[in-house]
Amino acid sequence: MSHFWPAPVAHAPLFHQLLVPGSKSITNRALILAALADGPSVLRAPLVSRDTDLMAQALRTMGVGVEARDGDLHVTPGPLHGGRIDCGLAGTVMRFLPPLAALASGEVFVDGDPQARSRPMGTILQALRDLGVEVEGDSLPFTLRSADVPAGGQVTIDASASSQFVSGLLLSGARYREGITVRHEGGTLPSLPHIEMTCDMLRQAGVRVHQEHHTWTVAPGPIAGRTWAIEPDLSNATPFLAAAAVAGGSVTIKDWPAQTTQPGDAIRQILIDMGVTVTQEPGFVKAAHPRGGSLHGIDKDMSAIGELTPTVAALCALADTPSRLHGIAHLRGHETDRLAALATEINNLGGNVVELDDGLEIHPARLHGGQWRSYADHRMATAGAIIGLRVPGVVVEDITTTAKTLPGFERMWARMLGGAADAAGGTGTAEAADAATNAGQPEDGRNG
Repeated sequence: MSHFWPAPVAHAPLFHQLLVPGSKSITNRALILAALADGPSVLRAPLVSRDTDLMAQALRTMGVGVEARDGDLHVTPGPLHGGRIDCGLAGTVMRFLPPLAALASGEVFVDGDPQARSRPMGTILQALRDLGVEVEGDSLPFTLRSADVPAGGQVTIDASASSQFVSGLLLSGARYREGITVRHEGGTLPSLPHIEMTCDMLRQAGVRVHQEHHTWTVAPGPIAGRTWAIEPDLSNATPFLAAAAVAGGSVTIKDWPAQTTQPGDAIRQILIDMGVTVTQEPGFVKAAHPRGGSLHGIDKDMSAIGELTPTVAALCALADTPSRLHGIAHLRGHETDRLAALATEINNLGGNVVELDDGLEIHPARLHGGQWRSYADHRMATAGAIIGLRVPGVVVEDITTTAKTLPGFERMWARMLGGAADAAGGTGTAEAADAATNAGQPEDGRNG
């Protein structure tokens, strides 16, 4: 039976500051690189969530030492062997793990949640077959076996369904005998910032990476054990910045990096384009908007930043002019078909959303309360919470699905609203403590 969470309405402007736990994308990439390194690594202030727990446990199952200690993760590489892996609903686990599993000495069986069995996997599994790995299955569940370390070499794929296919192959490529060259041929390649993140982290680990247009080459060689400083998850910060746009007042995210490869950084310009004041200073980003102020619709190609679509769609549903979000056909293969889900749920609240082949047209409409289904999708759940700040009577199905990448979201949301009456924003310290508990990091807010 589904549980519905009454989304709290903001009855006053928000004045709040917080830090968010570490980046899922960086944490899971660092775990793969640490597992393949020549020596031990430490992940400082990593995200502790379902997705990262699944990755850590998968590596342990295959012979890697992963130990949580004082809010950090200590990773000790070991000989990789076979095992049974649960990837849950985590795209980073199901797409990053198979190329690593191809290096194991035994059979690796991979399965996940029932919803995960419909997520696109054939591209990376066929790529591994092309590289000489024995693979049974084209989606979850599947089994991998390798008689020896794969030779590697060049492989051509259509990664238009997910940039994770490219990243997954690159992350383990240095351990293949000839390295690996991945060439994308097909539709629009989504989420390029995530591939840039992968290449940047490989270089930080001493791996030689060469990039040309839609072609990436990783040279064979060692991967260095090192200390990884995990940035806050900027995509998880976006609902809180959006809250200031919806409720008025201001919300400040602490420890926002001055430079980053995270796609979530794009929320700053999106909010500005919608009429919100955004300030970035060393160590923080602040979004501010008048109570009752209008939000303006946007026309935005979201192909590079698709994961922000639920947050942005929620804002557009509350805007005073139409919006068009496009370039995001690949979102149909995420935790759910996010385009269909967003159109359905906004329209169920009285919205006017037209589903496009590659996006959404969102027109101004007077919204009302009602049930908002989450589809076991963490970003759908937070989108419902955003709309509920302004629309009374919104109840969000299974808000705890946010634990996939942001455990304790409900408490963080409640603390933000509790701070609305504190014009000085004095709830920041308590929020930092709460986020620190969720992230496994100390209350001083360090992330490196």
